[in-house]
This record gives sequence, structure tokens and C-alpha cells, in this order.
Amino acid sequence: MPLISQPRRDPTQSIVKTAAALTTFDWLPEGMEALADGEYDAIIMGTGLKECVISGLLSVQGMRVLHMDRNDYYGADCASLNLTNLYKKFNAGNPPDNIGSNRDFNVDLIPKFIMACGNLTKMLLHTKVTRYLEFKSIEGSFVYKGGKILKVPATPEEALKSPLMGLFEKRRFRNFLLYIDAYDETKPETHKGRDLTVMTMKQLYEEFGLVPDTHQFISHAMCLQLDETHMNQPALATVKELQTYCYSLSRYGTSPYIYPVYGLGGLPEGFSRLCAIHGGTFMLNRDVDEIQYNDKGEAIGVRSGNEMARAKFVVGDPSYFPKEKVRATGQIVRCICFLNHPIPNCGDQESAQIIIPGPQVGRKNDIFVCSLSNSHQVTAQGVYIAIVSTKMEGDSPDKEVVPGLALLGHIMQRFTTVVTTYEPVGDGNSDKSYISSSFDASSHFEGDVDDLLSLYKRITGKDLDMNINADSVEADY
Repeated sequence: MPLISQPRRDPTQSIVKTAAALTTFDWLPEGMEALADGEYDAIIMGTGLKECVISGLLSVQGMRVLHMDRNDYYGADCASLNLTNLYKKFNAGNPPDNIGSNRDFNVDLIPKFIMACGNLTKMLLHTKVTRYLEFKSIEGSFVYKGGKILKVPATPEEALKSPLMGLFEKRRFRNFLLYIDAYDETKPETHKGRDLTVMTMKQLYEEFGLVPDTHQFISHAMCLQLDETHMNQPALATVKELQTYCYSLSRYGTSPYIYPVYGLGGLPEGFSRLCAIHGGTFMLNRDVDEIQYNDKGEAIGVRSGNEMARAKFVVGDPSYFPKEKVRATGQIVRCICFLNHPIPNCGDQESAQIIIPGPQVGRKNDIFVCSLSNSHQVTAQGVYIAIVSTKMEGDSPDKEVVPGLALLGHIMQRFTTVVTTYEPVGDGNSDKSYISSSFDASSHFEGDVDDLLSLYKRITGKDLDMNINADSVEADY
């Protein structure tokens, strides 16, 4: 595991300080001490997934990295908690004796599935972090339509059997999927006279005679769009997302998603290990009291208690930065529910995702439902976790998630949280403060990986090489 340097609590505590940590620097004020080695290329604050990926990638490139977190565990807001810590976080008293033992639970605070052939998988393979983790596929991918939970078809054969559409619509949908499967941006003969850099997604659907209900489930359940704004934008980006979904599904069978055994907490830990192997320094349970800036307004380091460290730039999640550096983008409600049964009407699947398109329940934003169980080693045998999440549109959290909760059947225990989401005001180049955006409401990582790639480019000035095939490296999914 990565080296963890704990903060000093009192003079009698046994703590080993390296010679480097006792070094005096010209910039160090009288009475202050150097934090760890004192000088770094980058100081990263928070051990959320985005921050840990960045620290891993930067350290591989030879940068000296100091990584700090105010918590005594990895993951920050996307940590995986055992039963005791989960009940403690929500002030729910002691866990009931009949629900299972503490060690059986790894409950994600922000549960998200990984697209099997998507960009996060490419990052895991590219950095070899897969060597630290084990993955299993999610058993089912569903969409809510007309009051029913229906399996999402993503092959021409499945389309012909799907109850989502009538007979003639099925054939049109099949032809649409065949076109998407054959389309190659670099081969004009596959375009069939359509310029997807100009044609909108709505126009593409209409070209194949697809009805609005079909537009909706393709866009929301397969392309993973969060609202309707993409419909009037060039179709190419959405088509590529659909290709990733279909390819992931055909590659791994039951659904396009995979998930780490023992929960998502293993992801930031894996990238932290990568950073530590390449010389990164980690300090958990150490808060940042102040980000320090020079006369030009550029971040030059941090202060923690009476210790300071300098760096060429700082990176972190919004919670570590002054309010003027970030702006609120909305609120997200998440409900973590314990069940004693699989989600009904999903074929008794041990794990599943259900997307409820907003328009199906009179909303602008989609509602996401994901379920996990002992098959992924996140609960005790016989206990299921279902998480319902969505972006808030009103002021009643419970009302926002009613359509999702209604699908779950009997709920043994429910934990509800509402969080405000933030994004950076600037790109970080002028003030050397590179800030990630909060995780979105979806139950997958696709939008968050886009933010991660943007963060990497803002820091390094170049795109992360994503040319690796997501299935080109042997991995046990």
C-alpha cells in the first residue's frame, strides 16, 4: 500500500521524521517547519478517484507528488464504508445484529458502474492498475418505460425480441443499430451520405423513421445522455457513445458495465499505489489549513498546522479551495437502501442498473437505480444494496426519488443524503489551482471521466493517450 504519513498529535507520540523533513528552506517562515520533503512539483488534495488518477499519472511522468487528505481513509466523497462507518456517517445508531457482520460490507457513498470498454477501463489498463483489482460484470441493464422495467437491447437480434417497441419499429431500430455498428468516422463509405458532424441526433433518428419514445430510450439508456440537449447538437459524439455501449455489451455479454469486487474504494487505492511506487508521498488524516498564493495570485503551496510545503501547482476537489474559486451547479440526492431481495422485475439479477428517463416520470433529469449484492463482495449473503440518485429539481429530496424507490419493493433500511455539486470557475492556468468538478448524479462514470480527461489536459497541456484498446490487455472481468 502507499506510504501513509500520519500527523503528529503530541510530543510523546512516536513519529519518525526523515532528514529531508527537517531541512530549512529560504521560503520557510520562522517558527514553521517543512511539510514532509518540503518541495514538490504538485500537491494534490483529496483522495477521490479523480485526484488519485491524476497523482498516479503525474508520478509516472516523473513528477514529485505530495498527496493529502483530511480523512483517515482513501476515497474522499466516493469512499467505500463498512457497516459501522456507514451507520456512524448517517447518525443511524448501531447496525442491527441480523444484517450481517461488519467485514461483509463495502458500501459506496457514490456508487457508479464502469463502462467495460470505456475510457476509465482504458486508464486502468494503460496504467496497469488492473493488477491491483478484480472486476466482475454487472448482470443486467434496464430502462423504465410506461411503468415497466424492460431490458435494454443493444444487438439487432435482441431488438427483434424487445417489448420496448412494436414490430415495425423493431425493424427500424435494427437497421439503425446496423448502421451504428458499421459507422467509422475515418471511412466515408460507412457514412451512407450522412455527415454526422453537421446532422443532429434528432435528424439521424428521424432519418431511420424512429419514433420519439425510441429516441428517448436509446439516448438515455444506451448513449447515457442526462437530458435532451444533445438532440439538437451534431450526432457524432452521441453516436460514438452508443458504439462504446454496444461494443461493451457485446464484449462482456450480460450488460456493458463492470464493477470492482469489494467496491469502488479499490480504484483510488489502486492509483494511490501507482503513485507511491513512483515516489509519491501520501498523508492521510491531514487537513489543509491554507492554500498559499504569490503576488500574482498563483498557488505556490499549502500550510497544515505549523508545517508548509511548496509546489509548482496544486490540484484538488472543490472542498479544499476558497469559495471564490468554485461555483455551485446544483444538488444531488442519493438514497442508499438495504433490501433482503433482488430488485423485482429484473429477473432476480444479483446486480443491475435501471435508468428512468426524466420525461417518463415528468422530470427533466433522469433517475438512476443501481443494485449490488454479495456477488461483488459488498454485502453479507442475502442482503442487497440499491442506490437511487438524481439531480434535484425541487426542494423535497424524498419526492425527487419516489419513482426509483417505488421499483425496489420492501426496504429494510434507507440512508438519504443531499449534496451540493461544484465546478471550477477557471481552468486553473492563471492561478495554478486545478480543481475537479463534483461527481454527477448518474450511476456510471462516463461524464466524470470526461471531466478527469479535461483536468489532465489543463494540468499538462496535452491530451491523455487513450488509443489503447479496452480489450487488448488480458483482464479477468
